[in-house]
Amino acid sequence: MTSRSPDPARVLVCSCQKTMSIDPASLGAALDGTAGLTLHTELCRSDLPAFETALAAGERMVVACTQEAPLFLEVAAEREAQTPPIAFANIRETAGWSRAGGAALPKMAALLAEASYEAVPAGTVTLESKGQCLVYGAGQQALDVANSLAERLSVTVVLADAADALPPAVVRTPIYSGRIRGVRGALGAFEVSVDGYAPVLPSSRSRFDFAMARDGAKTRCDLILDISGLPALVSGHGRRDGYISADPKNPAAVAKAMFEIVDLVGTFEKPRYVAFEPALCAHSRSAKVGCRNCLDACPLGAISPSGDHVAVDAAICGGCGTCASVCPTGAVSYTLPRRADVIGRIAVLLNAYKAARGQRPVLLAHDDTHGRDLIAAIARHGRGLPANVIPLKLNSTLALSHETLGAALALGAERVVVLAPPQRPDELAGILAQAGLVSAISGGLGYGDDRVMVLAEADPDVVEHVLHDLSPLPVLTAHTLGPSSGKRETGRTVFAKLHETSPAPVDLLQLPAGAPFGQVTVDTTGCTLCLACVGACPMNALSDNPDRPELSFTEAACVQCGICVATCPEKVMRLDPRYDFTTAALAPRVLKTEDPFNCIRCSKPFGTKSSVEMIVGKLRGHSMFKGEGQIAILQMCDTCRIETLANSSNDPFSGGPRPKMHTTDDDLAQAAAQRAAPRKPEDFLG
Repeated sequence: MTSRSPDPARVLVCSCQKTMSIDPASLGAALDGTAGLTLHTELCRSDLPAFETALAAGERMVVACTQEAPLFLEVAAEREAQTPPIAFANIRETAGWSRAGGAALPKMAALLAEASYEAVPAGTVTLESKGQCLVYGAGQQALDVANSLAERLSVTVVLADAADALPPAVVRTPIYSGRIRGVRGALGAFEVSVDGYAPVLPSSRSRFDFAMARDGAKTRCDLILDISGLPALVSGHGRRDGYISADPKNPAAVAKAMFEIVDLVGTFEKPRYVAFEPALCAHSRSAKVGCRNCLDACPLGAISPSGDHVAVDAAICGGCGTCASVCPTGAVSYTLPRRADVIGRIAVLLNAYKAARGQRPVLLAHDDTHGRDLIAAIARHGRGLPANVIPLKLNSTLALSHETLGAALALGAERVVVLAPPQRPDELAGILAQAGLVSAISGGLGYGDDRVMVLAEADPDVVEHVLHDLSPLPVLTAHTLGPSSGKRETGRTVFAKLHETSPAPVDLLQLPAGAPFGQVTVDTTGCTLCLACVGACPMNALSDNPDRPELSFTEAACVQCGICVATCPEKVMRLDPRYDFTTAALAPRVLKTEDPFNCIRCSKPFGTKSSVEMIVGKLRGHSMFKGEGQIAILQMCDTCRIETLANSSNDPFSGGPRPKMHTTDDDLAQAAAQRAAPRKPEDFLG
């Protein structure tokens, strides 16, 4: 993947009051074009004029400090001139503050080089809240909270239990009783369904009285404050914008929730974390469901079925990226950052690290919250990170997929350690499956199955011990990857590179169940070549031959969605997860072919010989096919069959003889015949 690193930037490095041992000459030499590197001791204090001088020069710069980034940005904002691009890199907690800090110069060079990488920014989603807030709780506490918020928000309170609530002398907020049974939407667009929904009677005296309760009532609001103490109203409630819950038994938590919700009024921009390409979606075809990986993985319910595809609600999406990780086709892709930028940043890190003579690079993928705090705790209170452990900060580590993890190995990383948040175990299945897939391929090629590790841990001591106790592994060959393409193409390119220098190359590897690579096997004795699977396959992995009855399969295109298995009327298909490293996987392979049956009337080929013979055999002797003439109809093409039936007396689509039209001439002729006929004596009797 080609790097998007721009021209070298001016680098400002600080020893943070000499708490880090940094050789500016060596570090400058390791950074291309920065041989004259100056080491500052208090860049955010006494050496701040050096930063201001760099600003005045108008050059792009990288400041080796993230703690004081707000200060530097504030100083830059005070200038009247246009501010040059400024990037920040943390070389203190990640490198310098460590017992191995003296050996961390290659890592510092890598982190400073990676800070210059310019990723494509993600799009945004606009959410608007007018401050219509629903407070859901019980008793007097809910009323008191609602009354307090009413000074800043437009509040409605729904009481799950009104037992200890006292009717107020002045009603400041609408009051209802009820139990919320469902919530849809996000900030600015919540739809709430309530059972037992009833308004308070204004005549309530010593206690609340409610009237006309009804189930299934619906209401809309912009914000929800849930202090009911009941199960959360939405999945993943900690990350649903606009929905805030707090334990009613914890006054501090309730107060914090009140402070947070009053600020959620106005127009807000949030990242559009994922992009969706319907043409690549393998969810279903003709009501036959295949892949539902993203539906099962999304913890917030932001993804729902939509015909043959799925729909992603960007307003609900919390940005975990699990959907993009488990999507086999790349229909759902993460944008913060994009796949190409993740691999590009890895390439910059590893190239700069090795250029500075770093050894045994271990990539530590972490997020900007949980992982950052653990790394800081290890640096401040422990041994710090090992010198060869290079942090890669991501918005979410759960968005990593097999092609990005494999790319890190192909680019020369000895290992990849994914530091995942343990407080959300339901979201770990996706990244564990992706790590397992890469481990299966890595192990099968002789590299060992411990090259990728998912570390879901909240204890910094445990993380520190794991990282320091990593045993050395054989050095991997560093490959160069070309420009980024789709998910499938990137994955196959990465695995081809690993196969190219494998210590134990094999052509075929069996993969774990659910892997997005493999073949479709067909019991050809039961297959009638109806080709229903061809029409159902969303990736065109199954194909036919317009000139003869034939079923072919292209393994590289198969994502193991299973729609073909669900569609097959004979139930003779099954999935076989595996990886084929040979070029044969790229070309169609004939699974079954037969001679066509030629129409006995016009010799036009139609159907398969075995299918027509089977149908004739089953229907011979049937009451509707007693004679050979009727049997012959089954052996004709569509055109000849229709013509034969239309010209035969046994045409089931023909009606009876057409009745003769009765005219006036017929009536006159009948009357004349009656007059001319001889009359009998009785005709003259009155």
